[in-house]
Amino acid sequence: MASKNNSTFSVLGSDLTIKGDIKASADLHIDGNVEGDIACTSLVQGETSKVIGAVEAESARLAGTVEGSITARELVILKSAKITGDVFYDALTIEQGAQVEGRFAHRDPKRNAPSATAPRAEGNAKPELQLAN
Repeated sequence: MASKNNSTFSVLGSDLTIKGDIKASADLHIDGNVEGDIACTSLVQGETSKVIGAVEAESARLAGTVEGSITARELVILKSAKITGDVFYDALTIEQGAQVEGRFAHRDPKRNAPSATAPRAEGNAKPELQLAN
């Protein structure tokens, strides 16, 4: 992970449409459309933005449309958000009026945290879904 002194911020404007996966080691602000998976440290999605694909971030603040699964340590879903897909989180805030079609699953930070010595396996990126009785 990049230190705070070396961090950068990337912006995809509302006039952009990207087809393909995005992987960023920095913070990302998206106002445009993305057809592909997104992996970044921190994601801020504007109200007019649409993402078709999986989102994986340490923190995410979503205000637009997402069609795909979301995995985030800290997740904020704003009232203008429309999400279709399963949501995996450690901490969750949802504003009244947000629309979510999918299942929510709280991640176990101890079980899913990568160790300092072992690399994270690509096949273990999604936690198991835990359903309440």
